[in-house]
Amino acid sequence: MPDLILPGKKTMKRIILFLTTLVLLCTIAKAEELRLDLIFSNDMHGGIDRSEATFINPDFPPLLGGGGSAATLIKHIRSLANDRRDNLLLDAGDIFQGRPVGTITNGKAVVEFMNAIGYDAMTIGNHEYDIPEEKLIETLQLAQFPILSCNIIDKRTGEIPSYIQPYIVVERLGLKIGILGFTTTDTEKMSFPENIKNVKFLSEKEAIDKYVKILRNQEKVDIVIVLGHAGLPYDIVPTYLTRYDAQGNPLYNERYAVWGYDAQEIAREVEGIDIFIGGHMHKGIPTPWIDPYTHTMVIQGYAYGSNLGWITLKIDPETKTVTGYEVPAIREGSMVTLFEDEFIPDEEIGEMIAEQVAIAEEGMDEVVGYAGVYLSRTNVDAQSLIGNTIVDAMRTEVGADFAFLNLGGVRADIKAGPVTYRDIFQVMPFDNMIVSFRCNGEFLRRIIETRVEGSRHGLIISGGKIVYSKKRENFDRVTHFEIGGEPWNPNKIYTVATTDFIMQGNAGLTMLIQVPQEDIIYHQINLRDAIVHYFQKNSPIMTKIDDRWVRRDNAKPSAEMLQ
Repeated sequence: MPDLILPGKKTMKRIILFLTTLVLLCTIAKAEELRLDLIFSNDMHGGIDRSEATFINPDFPPLLGGGGSAATLIKHIRSLANDRRDNLLLDAGDIFQGRPVGTITNGKAVVEFMNAIGYDAMTIGNHEYDIPEEKLIETLQLAQFPILSCNIIDKRTGEIPSYIQPYIVVERLGLKIGILGFTTTDTEKMSFPENIKNVKFLSEKEAIDKYVKILRNQEKVDIVIVLGHAGLPYDIVPTYLTRYDAQGNPLYNERYAVWGYDAQEIAREVEGIDIFIGGHMHKGIPTPWIDPYTHTMVIQGYAYGSNLGWITLKIDPETKTVTGYEVPAIREGSMVTLFEDEFIPDEEIGEMIAEQVAIAEEGMDEVVGYAGVYLSRTNVDAQSLIGNTIVDAMRTEVGADFAFLNLGGVRADIKAGPVTYRDIFQVMPFDNMIVSFRCNGEFLRRIIETRVEGSRHGLIISGGKIVYSKKRENFDRVTHFEIGGEPWNPNKIYTVATTDFIMQGNAGLTMLIQVPQEDIIYHQINLRDAIVHYFQKNSPIMTKIDDRWVRRDNAKPSAEMLQ
């Protein structure tokens, strides 16, 4: 074995110097990486006020600081800026409809908050059209930042409405950044027709693809951010694998979905997007989901101002491309919960919001009744304790035989104990009015069958009992139907209560627009007021999960269903 030859002192010094220089160069190269902090919100629904985090502990909820705490965090992130680090503040839509300060002011209080903290852009969500377009325009004209959506068209001109623009190009860190907005086409299915009579919604995929090409090829941007009011599916990977294989190759030649394109589909099927900031689903994800084919990142937050999103893009200054990302927390990732004791609310902005809240919420802490049990919106099939309470209130208020409501119409729980108008407002923030109509039993059965067709999950009902089987053919799934304790009769005329929102053909029930006007009664009673009346007359409320709605896949049709 040959002797081991060690380097001399001079050689050793050269090696050490070389290694030291190499480490220093690597450190400098790493330090030169650019960082872009993306601060984002989605589905605020007026949640700029202080609130209780009942989703963490319904009995002893910690306080959330709302817009005041958001402002504190935003200012901290902005303080990190230097010549190699900068930031953008963006919102993905549904800014106001929900909390009183948002709903009662038609969103003006929320826009004023966004102005005060300096948003760079927002997109339009479906709930922006919960108010008439002319009132929405009044609100959006107050914004000191661009309102983006590339797929909304004014029917009268064939152009994008004057209060919207498809995209903006901003400069940060010597980079040209394109920010492109869009709105889910599901808005057409979820809005009052009167509110959207002047606009139409183009295919999300086609519009985004068109404008990404414009941003890349004409505007010559370095980075493309899509700010879209659409989100990832709840089960991200399993859903992906029903659409594409593990490498992202489509499993089918045609798309058969009745709903608009979601964030996952856009990320896979439109190339050239660096990051997609989404919403609409009210479910945040701690770290971005990355499409295996396009490598587009998708991130989205929770709702009602409970958190602020924060993700830092790492960018190569030479190629001007995104090389990775960082998130601020190990467990929460990019989803920073706005605990008031952690992010002390900004004094100036907190006071501004408090003044607006005081005006909007006058009289809301008056006790209207009592809940004998915790009225949860957690569903057992199509039943929940709060959902059953609402439809019972609706049916009782107008003396109907039967009542129904869509599953998405319930927005909060009610704790056991005293119940205030504020509690009921949070459950039902929409100004839906009760409508009743007369129809025969066969038409009513068609309504129910429509809502259990395919993968649909049904309706919240009152005044009847329904058993259905998902193993039976579509439109023949109801196996037992009672109304008022008596077997359903296909020829009998029933009085049925619902909301004006559903009566206009929403929630997939387009057959309701066929009901003759002479068979419809517009009661001019707000559903929220009907719930208040129900608590006032029937407290303590002791609603149960009962046998009004049951899925039984081995059920056989009862005698009345064989008529």
